[in-house]
Amino acid sequence: MANLIEFKLFAPYNKEAALIGSFSNWEAIPMEKDDKGYFRTNVELEDGSYQYKFRIRSKSWFFEPNQWVDVIDPYATDVDEPNQNGVICIKNGQKIVDTYVWQHDDKPLPPDHELVIYEMHISDFSGGEDDPNPRGTYKHVIEKLDYLCELGINAIELMPLKEYPGDYSWGYNPRHFFATESSYGSTEQLKRMIDECHARGIRVIIDGIYNHSEAESSLTQIDHDYWYHHSPRDPDNNWGPEFNYEHYDENLDVKPAWQFIGDTVRFWIEEYHIDGIRYDAARQIANYDFMNWIVQEAKKTAGMKPFYNIAEHIPETPNITNLDGPMDGCWHESFYHAVKEHVCGDTFDLERLKDAIDGKRQGFMGVTNIVNYVTNHDHDRLMVELANRDIFDEAAFKRVKLAAVLLMTAVGIPMIWMGEEFGEYKPKTIEKSKIEWSLLENALNRGFFEYYKGLIHLRQNNHALYTENIDFFHEDPESKVLAYTRWNDEGSRIVVVASFSDNYLAGYQVPHFPANGTWHEWTGDYDIESGDDNILIDLPEYEAKVFVWQ
Repeated sequence: MANLIEFKLFAPYNKEAALIGSFSNWEAIPMEKDDKGYFRTNVELEDGSYQYKFRIRSKSWFFEPNQWVDVIDPYATDVDEPNQNGVICIKNGQKIVDTYVWQHDDKPLPPDHELVIYEMHISDFSGGEDDPNPRGTYKHVIEKLDYLCELGINAIELMPLKEYPGDYSWGYNPRHFFATESSYGSTEQLKRMIDECHARGIRVIIDGIYNHSEAESSLTQIDHDYWYHHSPRDPDNNWGPEFNYEHYDENLDVKPAWQFIGDTVRFWIEEYHIDGIRYDAARQIANYDFMNWIVQEAKKTAGMKPFYNIAEHIPETPNITNLDGPMDGCWHESFYHAVKEHVCGDTFDLERLKDAIDGKRQGFMGVTNIVNYVTNHDHDRLMVELANRDIFDEAAFKRVKLAAVLLMTAVGIPMIWMGEEFGEYKPKTIEKSKIEWSLLENALNRGFFEYYKGLIHLRQNNHALYTENIDFFHEDPESKVLAYTRWNDEGSRIVVVASFSDNYLAGYQVPHFPANGTWHEWTGDYDIESGDDNILIDLPEYEAKVFVWQ
């Protein structure tokens, strides 16, 4: 039985448009424009899957005036990459994305302040050099979810999932904003992966690219300057046509870029049940009104469940996330730089370290305003930085353990870049670079994984680390030692004593210790008494001791 299905295309200033598709033998079906700027037509279609495109007289300046161009529907929810067509699915006379039925929407998810985020690239996360099977899809991520649970991860942050040209990319070149990257699997498989995350109490945050699109994205072909800036505003930081959030169409009372990105954000939350967005290149978007609005739209759409909006604004600026700031949180880039330089032994600057560990000193307001990391997809892993300085093996693992302690005990939300938790050492590359999972068979790598797991466990069980309370009670620039304490109002306390010295400090006295009595030293698993407000310990080079109040 056939039903009338509507096709529509928003292109208010284009002269003519038509629909072509497998259902019309690719003959043009004329479309009528209404007074809201939409070209529309209805086609009788039976249930099934069809390929289609729009043919339109372009208004983009790089074509001949009113030249006919064929474009994929900017709102296509599926794209056939090889044939470069949109795909529409009809079931029971309705347009659908797929028939997936969600199983775990009722599972409770952790609030923002409890998150430990794991950043991953779908293609590079699963499989590895010794793995004979092709891997790197959504269903292979599901196979690794129990591993992430063991580590203690309760949020994953996925590098961009929107359909990009070709089969491998980091995804920062999105061409189709409503379609998912086909090389990672089907829309059902993506939903199943997100559902399986929710079943385990893991939230799913996606990387959203709303600053720019890929050069051949449909909107660029239809009427480039209606949605985008005519030319890059900052040629040195330009990744494609940039959405123009300042442009307001008075005739239709619409901000075209706001409307399009608002639609895509709402779609991803409704269709894919995501739990947060990391906004790429927020500094380049440079429009707080738009960001305020999009965050409100996201939260409204998410309803009762927690939804975390994180800005990538580099260099960071606290005002993007404070009281009047649009975002919930912000990537803390200066944390990365400070920790790297200190752990690698490049410098020792107490004030810089304290700024990194306590973002309030830089003007951040609270815990969820800061996302800390010792590396991410844009940087080399610490193991690479150390190797560049001829620091290897046990010496290197000592230092990455020190970095892990700082990450898990600093004020803010910690984020781990995939593989970092067991000492992955591959340099950053935009080529394929699968994680070397076999490293976990080595004693040093496995030991580091267990250390990381323990730190995350400590964080989840000692809620002093969920607060913004921190006091740097001991600073020793000569010996390169810094000590700080974290606490909450329920009596949980933690002390971190971190040495950035090349020397083994035997019988080191830490004065002004926060409380006298029994403390448990977490890294070595022993109890120690503090008396007369100080404690006496041996402090190996580049090591942190973590004391938990008993």
